[in-house]
Amino acid sequence: MLDDRQTAATAWPAAYPQGYAVVDVETTGLARDDRIISAAVYRLDARGDVEDHWYTLVNPERDPGPVWIHGLTSDVLAGAPLFPEIAAEFAERLDGRVLVAHNAIFDWQMIAREYARARRTAPVRQRLCTIALSKELALPLPNHKLESLAAHFGVVQEHAHHALDDARVLAEAFRPSLHAAARDGVRLPLLECRPLTEWSDAPAAPRVGYQASYRQSGWRPARKRPACPYPNPGRYEPGKPLVQGMRVAFSGDTSVDRELLEDRAAEAGLHVATSLSRLTSLLVTNDPESATSKMVKARSFGTPVIDEAAFTQLLRDVAPAPADG
Repeated sequence: MLDDRQTAATAWPAAYPQGYAVVDVETTGLARDDRIISAAVYRLDARGDVEDHWYTLVNPERDPGPVWIHGLTSDVLAGAPLFPEIAAEFAERLDGRVLVAHNAIFDWQMIAREYARARRTAPVRQRLCTIALSKELALPLPNHKLESLAAHFGVVQEHAHHALDDARVLAEAFRPSLHAAARDGVRLPLLECRPLTEWSDAPAAPRVGYQASYRQSGWRPARKRPACPYPNPGRYEPGKPLVQGMRVAFSGDTSVDRELLEDRAAEAGLHVATSLSRLTSLLVTNDPESATSKMVKARSFGTPVIDEAAFTQLLRDVAPAPADG
């Protein structure tokens, strides 16, 4: 395991963040309309040393979901504060720090949705996923579970799926990961966090297995986009602009909420495709080494692949569709 003596010989990277908030949330489920039922934050300084920690239960005002996983029953949560009541205290622990989590896109989106419901904004500008960091460091892990990362660094987990213990374990595993990255000059895989502000209280039908009295709210209700009015001009060519009508597919985690990114593409005159075929002009992914079905097909078809940052840059100047004739 790395310690300060091993990183002292090399100057700490000036570009690294000045502080981190290692976060874990337990939820009623994994869907967009699920709720946070507990949250924990370990605040770390620039070199990953623990400053303090915080934990709270949250009353989701609904069925708590898989109690057999998180152990939090309706009776336990009945007297807990509502999210708006802890939003300020939670925000204080996130403010000015990089949010660190294991599968960070999930924790960030759950947090962002809760703040949107409360008509507030989480003070988070960047996130760092410890799964992505372990890939950058090429750690010899059998899988990407938190328990595997903890075992690699000799961190003992005492209470899995308890937000406070999960956050502690992650904080203890993140510190040596951070020092390894600093020692080897690894660029941290930081992604942008944009607040989600399009919450709608439109009711939806309750899901099977949850209390029938619960009226779900909808997160950006699905709607059918109008068909792209431009013909497909073919594949994207590196070094050239995107052209209206190009078919664009997305795969994996994106720093901007996926639907918002797709909206921007459609507004620019691109055809947003839900699947990948030989006609796809471009695949956008932040993990080109992944084995998702879209990435596998892209390799097979020779489909051009770029990351989200490059795609966002290209969206600023999309070429008009060729004139007829």
